[in-house]
Amino acid sequence: MMCKEQLLLMAQYNIWATKRLAQHLKTVNDEDLYRDSGLFFKSIFGTLNHLLLGEHYLWYPRFTAGISPTIALSTSIETECFLCLEQLITKSQHWIDFIHALTDKQLIGNLSYRRVNGEELCLPFTATLMHVFNHGTHHRGQITAALTALGYDCPELDLVYMLAEQSRVHHQK
Repeated sequence: MMCKEQLLLMAQYNIWATKRLAQHLKTVNDEDLYRDSGLFFKSIFGTLNHLLLGEHYLWYPRFTAGISPTIALSTSIETECFLCLEQLITKSQHWIDFIHALTDKQLIGNLSYRRVNGEELCLPFTATLMHVFNHGTHHRGQITAALTALGYDCPELDLVYMLAEQSRVHHQK
């Protein structure tokens, strides 16, 4: 079973990787941010909007309030790319606070929710929470692939880069 510390690590990684990606996206022109790059949600912006919608408007209410919103995965939450990124980063801190408050009983329990298509599911709580962070990793990978195809430099987003960065900071103290 995954422990709370591992979930916190993944939540911290989610913030770190999103911030790092946001820094690189500042060098991308608007045309390329909104261009159909062949991604599942079409553009870099569309993929960021999907991350915001999925992490914070679908999954967060499922976990924290037992609510299953019925919002289409293509719904536009934010229309400006950098406001979308700002929300992604700001709202991601909520996951850390949420994980800190989890009990052992919750961690070994299940999460019951309704998918946007109405299907009822009951899945292992901790594994499903891991899905939220894995989902972000997947889509950030798509964005970096699109950036590469468009000729932009991409940030290193592997978890080990965050761990190495934290290790250097720890050893400097």
